[in-house]
Amino acid sequence: MRTSIKRLYQSELFKDFFENEKSSGLVLIGCTLISLLLANSFFSSQYLHTWHMQIGTESLEYWINDGLMTIFFLLIGLELEREVYIGELSNIKEALLPIFAALGGILVPAGIYLMFNYGTATQSGAGIPMATDIAFALGVLSLLGNRVPLSLKIFLTALAVIDDLGAILVIAFFYTSTIFWTNLAIALGILLFLFILNRMKVHNLIPYLAGGVVMWYFMLNSGIHATITGVLLAFVIPFGDGTKNSISYKLQHFLHKPVAFIILPIFALANTAIVLSPDIVSALNLDYSKGIMLGLIIGKPIGIALFSFLAVAIGLCKLPKDLNWKTIISVGFLGGIGFTMSIFVTLLAFTDHHIINNAKFIILIASLIAGCIGFMLLKLNLKKK
Repeated sequence: MRTSIKRLYQSELFKDFFENEKSSGLVLIGCTLISLLLANSFFSSQYLHTWHMQIGTESLEYWINDGLMTIFFLLIGLELEREVYIGELSNIKEALLPIFAALGGILVPAGIYLMFNYGTATQSGAGIPMATDIAFALGVLSLLGNRVPLSLKIFLTALAVIDDLGAILVIAFFYTSTIFWTNLAIALGILLFLFILNRMKVHNLIPYLAGGVVMWYFMLNSGIHATITGVLLAFVIPFGDGTKNSISYKLQHFLHKPVAFIILPIFALANTAIVLSPDIVSALNLDYSKGIMLGLIIGKPIGIALFSFLAVAIGLCKLPKDLNWKTIISVGFLGGIGFTMSIFVTLLAFTDHHIINNAKFIILIASLIAGCIGFMLLKLNLKKK
């Protein structure tokens, strides 16, 4: 089984995924720097207005976050589906290590955040330090070249995908205020219809994508965040045997580059337009800032390493032979690169624009620190080949 998994991850699809995430991480850094510069330049008002201009009944930023990001979540869902059927999560013994690691990487950072914010107006931000940005995390890991063993790539990829699933569930259950049951029922009815098509072995993408668009519309108007549609749609698209001939493979392969080089960069440009006011440094002392900063930089590596160690200690799983606890702790810091998902949750958690602006700044600083620490530790602990 382990051989088959390694063969899978040496396949063209995984290489495409890994290379795209590596390059996407660099593009995201560039877009973030451009956005920060423009937001704090002479063109600041025009630049900020661009993202808030009305298209229909909502702003451009709204359609990016609720529309384009649904496609990003569709790709995450397809990757998770592949993991479940033939990847790291297909064997429960092998799946438990990244599952426990992800669980620790979700619970411990959230717990640290709530230590500072429980019972306050900002306690809804507990979901912010939970998730890992796959593009940035794999991008930093790829900078180490052939030092990185395959099992570490597998571990981080599975960890990040499960992490994002956890964030998606948090969005679905905890960031929904009012539910419009009729619209939700119609959305779920469409999902059931697509599931029936799946069981009838309809292997044509058109009805699934068309049904997905309609399901997205009703989910958008149900009160539950519309991006959930992406993950749900991924699991009703027939996986088949997972080869190049399956429509799941074809769609995942097609989405890699548009998501990595169009959707995520646009999201970064729209959501990192942070105005660096004179008092933004003082925001570091606020409770929600401490929760985000410590949750990502300290909570992530502690949670990932501690829960991994407990899972191995009680005999639920084994540590791969080419990994050790130093590398697990080191890669745990890469899990502290929240960026895209953390910013996404911030937009759902808070309504005060001043708090959102400050929280985004804290996420960038914390992700940068966590990423640098993880890179340096891995460079020390991984042997040159």
